[in-house]
Amino acid sequence: MSGPGPVDESVPIFVISVAAELAGMHPQTLRQYDRLGLVSPTRTAGKSRRYSMRDILQLREVARLGAEGVSLAGISRILELENEVIALRSRVRELEGALADELLQRPGRRVFAARGDGDVISLRAGTRAHRPTDLVVWRPNRLE
Repeated sequence: MSGPGPVDESVPIFVISVAAELAGMHPQTLRQYDRLGLVSPTRTAGKSRRYSMRDILQLREVARLGAEGVSLAGISRILELENEVIALRSRVRELEGALADELLQRPGRRVFAARGDGDVISLRAGTRAHRPTDLVVWRPNRLE
């Protein structure tokens, strides 16, 4: 029997008292950050706050940046940009997957190599990967 799978860090499961303890802050500080829009947790039907692990990590980042002397406005902008980067990386992964799927539907046209660091590169048919550790994926031509 296997145990539960990995926990999704975006699932809001922590009440404010637990979130405050995990972030090393006072619950009132979390309420203030929510009012300011720095870290806005999900709300339940009864309007109570529920924090995700991602929220906890952002609260810790707010504390770290504040300790370094960054203003709340600066912290807000940094968090906004970090969230945008996360969203863009997710979109890039999604588009890379769609492109790979599309190209695989064209038998014999493209060959891909996956590097050890996760990068996927397109190779011309008949060429070899640069490193012996690259994994090459292709779809052979089918005789019809």
